[in-house]
Amino acid sequence: MSCDRLVGVHLLPAERRGQRVIDGERVCQAIEAIGDAAALRTRAAQFALLSDPTRLTVLTCIRAAGPISVSDLAAATGITDTTVSQTLRHLRASGTVAAERDGRVIRYRLADSAIAALLGPPTGRPAHGQPCPAHPV
Repeated sequence: MSCDRLVGVHLLPAERRGQRVIDGERVCQAIEAIGDAAALRTRAAQFALLSDPTRLTVLTCIRAAGPISVSDLAAATGITDTTVSQTLRHLRASGTVAAERDGRVIRYRLADSAIAALLGPPTGRPAHGQPCPAHPV
């Protein structure tokens, strides 16, 4: 059956109307999910940002701990202060994290809600001010 005769394939571009379609409704759902090209490029850039293990590690820690300093990130991850700083500079330039000054200390927090959503909810986080289970006071 041609696409012209199928009900529910209204989103199929004209240049693909000759292609075989089994379930027109699913084709339309898939096309809607793709969205426009600019939005898709933005999502691809977000996933590319998360594809680097160092950036993903730093972002995961920020997501779990909230505003955190370079030194604390280095201690938590085992990554050198210099590498953490360079990674944060890249993440700030992309708008993924923001810096907050707390006296002489600068703490970093997630600034991009889409990246936060991709990282998922923090897990196993003790309440602020409570000791970590592995490091009781």
